[in-house]
Amino acid sequence: MEGFLYQATIYLGAAVIAVPFAARMGLGSVLGYLAAGIVIGPVLGLVGSETQDLQHFAEFGVVMMLFLIGLELEPKALWNMRDRLIGLGGLQVMVTTLVIMLTAIIAGETWEVGLAVGMAFSLSSTAIVLQTLSEKGLMQTGGGRSVFSVLLTQDIAVIPILAFLPLLAVAPPGVLLGHDGSIQRVAEETAGHGAGLSLVEGLPGWAVTLVTIGAVGAVILAGMYLIRPLFRYIHAAHLREMYTALALVIVVGISFLMTLVGLSPALGAFLAGVLLANSEFRHELESDLEPFKGLLLGLFFITVGAGINYKAFLAEPLDLLGLALLTILVKGVVLYFVGRAFGLRGRDQWLFTLGLAQAGEFAFVLLAFSTQLNVVPQVLSEKLLLVVALTMLITPLLFILHGVLSKRMKEANPAQQADEIDDQGPVIIAGIGRFGQIVNRLVRASGFKTIVLDHDMETIQLMRRFGVKGFLGDPTRPELLKAAGLGKARVLVVALDDPASATKLVTYARRERPDLHIIVRARDRNHVFDLYQAGANDIVREMFDSSLRAGRYVLENVGLSEYEAAQAEQTFYAHDRYSVRELAKLWQPGIPASQNAAYIQRTKELEKELESALLALSEEEKARKSA
Repeated sequence: MEGFLYQATIYLGAAVIAVPFAARMGLGSVLGYLAAGIVIGPVLGLVGSETQDLQHFAEFGVVMMLFLIGLELEPKALWNMRDRLIGLGGLQVMVTTLVIMLTAIIAGETWEVGLAVGMAFSLSSTAIVLQTLSEKGLMQTGGGRSVFSVLLTQDIAVIPILAFLPLLAVAPPGVLLGHDGSIQRVAEETAGHGAGLSLVEGLPGWAVTLVTIGAVGAVILAGMYLIRPLFRYIHAAHLREMYTALALVIVVGISFLMTLVGLSPALGAFLAGVLLANSEFRHELESDLEPFKGLLLGLFFITVGAGINYKAFLAEPLDLLGLALLTILVKGVVLYFVGRAFGLRGRDQWLFTLGLAQAGEFAFVLLAFSTQLNVVPQVLSEKLLLVVALTMLITPLLFILHGVLSKRMKEANPAQQADEIDDQGPVIIAGIGRFGQIVNRLVRASGFKTIVLDHDMETIQLMRRFGVKGFLGDPTRPELLKAAGLGKARVLVVALDDPASATKLVTYARRERPDLHIIVRARDRNHVFDLYQAGANDIVREMFDSSLRAGRYVLENVGLSEYEAAQAEQTFYAHDRYSVRELAKLWQPGIPASQNAAYIQRTKELEKELESALLALSEEEKARKSA
């Protein structure tokens, strides 16, 4: 017991220290977990051989992650991905396998060894890549969706690869996976090295197929007809912890069933998640499993770092690092051309290329399995396992590189040819996103002419389809503003997404037209102060009016009448405008408000004034009712 508590303290303590630091440095949590594992393993030697056993347990975090991802995908959405799953993912696995096999043959290995290594290295790290995509908000981008499609295809590919590897074996028959033993060994590997239980052991091939299809069918039927009644049964108990227990039972049970028939537990969990995507209990499942997923994935990353054999690495560091970089280069080149063939360009293509360029956790299983079959020699397998770990360690750095390239590509993109503006009007609207669209519709519907400027081609084209004329171009460019009639306009509406661009535009417009009325959308209070100093007349904060209206609804439903709630809303609005003007005098650019003592003191005073004003309003209303 003491040993367990000691290990738990070491692992959790390392994560608590390293991960927040890495996140604050902008490196991401994955690199923090990996660094924590390296420190407590190879550097300090606080953990040892138990990391390998712990890693098999921690891999369950990948299962939970795929289940949660499945909850976000409706079956229709998954069907719409079929071209990417089969084409993009299948082509990547096959081409990468062949290229790495040829590279191994050139290096002097047999074609059997090259093919086994190629299949293992063609797979990427589902855990690291999906976690990083989620953290950086890249999952819904074109590149992110393509990456996910390939990862899902790779998880599916593990099954035929495990079945194919015995055909490459040159060991005695007792070691090979024969007609009886093949399914048993495959099930043991996918279940975590020797689970011992199997529903298909000793069955002929046709029976194995039927049992496997039956297991998948059972998961589908359970997801459609059994889960909802179970949740309703649990709901009747009114015990919060039972929801968590049921969520764990679903994932664990499906995973166990998949291992019994030799399939990937992650794939079974993903399938169950897709089936429950339209369930009314989806959000309940997500909230219950998210903490377990995060901790188990973090534990998995730590074990990868802690499992680095530093003695073997120090024996030939340049060779191993060179092989790791070569692996990333070879996979990257393949991914680049495959992605290009499927229409990926720009940042999406680089995300696809760099995000999948590493070897993954399944390579550990496949290489160990190949060694047991005498396909890959033991010495070579140990070296390759270290190369796999190194590529996983380098992966967070590849995502950082992607971020740098994305910024440069955005800056390097040539400006689109601006439209020739042949019209002018009393109102110029710079930026036609969600905010600008509402303003434009209201003004135009009221009978006033507007001149709309926006730098996004798709937005302008969409507006034109609905009969609204707009001009393409950067609204901050002086020549474009002059052509739009800045010299004669009565009102300028600045509705740009970028705060810096909005401030720049206001500053220029105020300098050119001191009499112009300027209305601006502001990101937050600090942006309000910037715009106030730049010379804006009316500043509308994002979310302020809608939040204020929501607050009024709250007051109406906790005891105030509609009139009282409206009075409170108006009082708050007037006081906030006054507060902004007061605080603008104390605000200092470049200094955080939390470090401005005078700003903090005045904020506290203004908050007390607001409370007093609302209290006085309440007392007046009581007096009016009693009179």
